[in-house]
Amino acid sequence: MSTPGHDDPLSKERSHLAASRSALRAMREDVESLDITDVTANWVNAAVLEAQIEQRIKALADLSETPLFFGRLDYLHAPGAEQAEGGEGERFYVGRRHVHDADGDPMVIDWRAPVSQPFYRASKKDPQDVSLRRRFGYTGGDLTAYEDEHLLDPAEAATTSRLLQQEIERPRVGPMRDIVATIQPEQDEIVRAGLSGSVCVQGGPGTGKTAVGLHRVAYLLYAHRERLARTGTLVIGPNRSFLHYIEQVLPALGELTVRQATVDDLVAHVEVRGTDEAATAVIKGDARMAEVLRRALYSHVTPPAEGVVVVRGSRRWRVPVYELEEIVRELLDRDIRYGAAREALPQRIAHAVLVQMERAGEAPDDRVQNAVARNAAVKALVKSVWPQVDPARLVLRLLTDADFLAEHAEGVLTGDEQKAVLWVKPARSVKSARWSPADAVLIDEATDLIERTHSLGHVVLDEAQDLSPMQYRAVGRRCTTGSATVLGDLAQGTTPWATRSWEEALGHLGKGEAVVEELTAGFRVPTDVIAYASRLLPHIAPGLTPVASIRENPGFFDIRTADAGPADVVAACRELLEREGSVGLIAADARVPELAAALAAAGIGHVGPGEETTHATRLTLVPASLAKGLEYDYVVLDEPQAVVDGEPDERTGLRRLYVALTRAVSGLVVTHATGLPPQLA
Repeated sequence: MSTPGHDDPLSKERSHLAASRSALRAMREDVESLDITDVTANWVNAAVLEAQIEQRIKALADLSETPLFFGRLDYLHAPGAEQAEGGEGERFYVGRRHVHDADGDPMVIDWRAPVSQPFYRASKKDPQDVSLRRRFGYTGGDLTAYEDEHLLDPAEAATTSRLLQQEIERPRVGPMRDIVATIQPEQDEIVRAGLSGSVCVQGGPGTGKTAVGLHRVAYLLYAHRERLARTGTLVIGPNRSFLHYIEQVLPALGELTVRQATVDDLVAHVEVRGTDEAATAVIKGDARMAEVLRRALYSHVTPPAEGVVVVRGSRRWRVPVYELEEIVRELLDRDIRYGAAREALPQRIAHAVLVQMERAGEAPDDRVQNAVARNAAVKALVKSVWPQVDPARLVLRLLTDADFLAEHAEGVLTGDEQKAVLWVKPARSVKSARWSPADAVLIDEATDLIERTHSLGHVVLDEAQDLSPMQYRAVGRRCTTGSATVLGDLAQGTTPWATRSWEEALGHLGKGEAVVEELTAGFRVPTDVIAYASRLLPHIAPGLTPVASIRENPGFFDIRTADAGPADVVAACRELLEREGSVGLIAADARVPELAAALAAAGIGHVGPGEETTHATRLTLVPASLAKGLEYDYVVLDEPQAVVDGEPDERTGLRRLYVALTRAVSGLVVTHATGLPPQLA
């Protein structure tokens, strides 16, 4: 690794960095100076164009603390014709976004461009025509070091990049950052997978699966921007704290239009004010509930009791009951949405009337058919045969009317399961009902049975292992015509309904053809920490491959008896705050108030999950239930046995503990006054 010195090439690289920043500033100023006064036809077009220009200006922002480029590729020959940006032996600087000079020549190449791919994939065995790969080291926004790999030099041995290690281990304060400078070959293959296929990534703690999913979104937006601009993209996370933690990754890569939501956000048709017992939530989340809902909905369709007579002027046109029955039966057999079939029914009846008119020598047109469809007699028949159904009222009736539930759950749910989902205190109305999160998912299912849910071009689903089958169906509805990237770790499933296998989960999602990839190389969690946490794997996920940390630094790891209770926990936090970086204190949810009081009494400021840390306040107090997906440089884990005991069953508790043990990037201190779980022995 080279550092500044006399006649060092670093000065030339710094000059290129300064010139690139100037070029980016000029690109931004060019956009800011655009005059659209005479190029828009009306105020609507002007508003749209102004919004697009504003987005472009934001995308061209130069973030002072973020390196504009992080690598360099020196090609031996000119890249292929499809990479026509360079000539023979050309040099490319790889960065977060494309930057060109006043003549249009590239100064920085977007990391997603094909010509940048060898930065992540080239090796001694497969140099991909790259003679030199150079990595840059930064302090803040200042270029401070570089490191070269001569891929075509047989005398130079392959070594682990020190700059790569330093970037991975760089202290964290604030939200999650991108990994664009440290993407590994196996991660890059997933990032650059095509848009048409769905991908499921099984990855243990610290394997970078969340970052891979976010960078995959950025890559797809680069490679298929027009298509995804029409169809939309969505990132789904487990909770608001997690979404806040990751929200800056895509903007840092120049992508500002990706929506982020939780599953609860997607199904927010009603206000959720209630909760379910675990056993009840498991039944409501079972995929069998979809069949119960379908039966209950279509029970509203009743055969016509008599024919319908349509009066047009002096003529009366009668559609007999057998013909109406045939129309209704045909609509049911077509398996289209309930609402679409209801809208089609009056048109089918009107068509039957028009056939009679034509046989009688008349020449009716579409206006006549529409008029017949709006005829009072036809509307009355449709109302009686195929009535409108409100999805929330349908679910409310199922959960409060034992006879209605029994009729449509026969052969699907057992008697005990039916009793478990019935409300003890029936609600009077949809608004007064204390809906639970699982109830909201049922309403979403019913809503889709009535009217098709809008499908997006691509959906990223993170921490997917915790979803119920019905939640998978809710997500799947959002990408029926698009693709999905599913991210998760079966060992970190901490809900009673956590998925047992990815094949099962992908089936519920409607993406059974998805390719399942496994990431086993750990970049975030230190060797000693992941080895300790992996003691739990035989008890929580026997079939999974343990994560193997590639970190040369084993990390700081200590287990301490907290004889003085919270005082010892506070002391451990104070000790870790003397180091550089963020600190997380993770504890069983029930112990958080006591620890918060102890921190306040000791004069140690802290924030909660989802709140931004600063250099002045670097400690986050994290309930174990919210720790998933978060990471801190140093972690104090309070009372592991209390974390286990805080869950409804031991397996879920051990999985929650596994999550808590694997949040540290550089060091972990485990404090306990009671005994440790025997599975950690």
